[in-house]
Amino acid sequence: MTDNRTNVQAWNDELSGATPEEVLSWAAATFSGTVALASSLGAEDQVLTAMIARERLPIGVFTLDTGRLFPETYELIAATTRVLGVPVDVYFPDAADVEEMVRLHGIDLFRDSVATRKRCCDVRKVQPLRRAQAGLEAWVCGLRSGQGATREQVAVVEWDAAAGLAKINPLASWSEEQVWEYVRANDVPVNPLHDAGMPSIGCAPCTRAVEPGEDVRAGRWWWESAEHRECGLHARGEAAR
Repeated sequence: MTDNRTNVQAWNDELSGATPEEVLSWAAATFSGTVALASSLGAEDQVLTAMIARERLPIGVFTLDTGRLFPETYELIAATTRVLGVPVDVYFPDAADVEEMVRLHGIDLFRDSVATRKRCCDVRKVQPLRRAQAGLEAWVCGLRSGQGATREQVAVVEWDAAAGLAKINPLASWSEEQVWEYVRANDVPVNPLHDAGMPSIGCAPCTRAVEPGEDVRAGRWWWESAEHRECGLHARGEAAR
């Protein structure tokens, strides 16, 4: 696997001012056959999936089924393939790892401490992500700047040290309003729970509607302080820009 960390700054310079579609086309050409979109099935990732479909780009799409998603999220996986014509590969946690974790810590261990919550996220999300990333040189995701305390500044291209891959954020400079304008203009299927006040949707026990004035990720692991509200998929401190 190529170590591209020294190329990140040059790539960001090259992509300065590029549209998300241009960034995706660049990614498809630069990492031919070794780049995929890791979709959380949030509005941002649905926009990127729609762009990949419209531009007919050779970028695969995968998602992670933790086993504790909302029913509406499962319905959206099917709708994405039906409406956009994009197959979504689904990766699951290792059953034996889940069984051992629950046996040792209980079914709702994420309520006990930040450490046990991160253990749950590692087993149900991070480890399946690493399997999905096998053979890739880059992964695409829907991060935007300003999505809460852990995502104040997001570059178009970052170096994901934990995965050893380039991470590409085509919507880094987009606002939430731009995301929803694209959704409405292009009839992009999205999770109906967004209309119930959930801008960021993860596992059902760990997601609630946000209150007026709260940031978009306030409904994720709301019993923890804001700086801890990541699952390990996006380690901001390790990203090189």
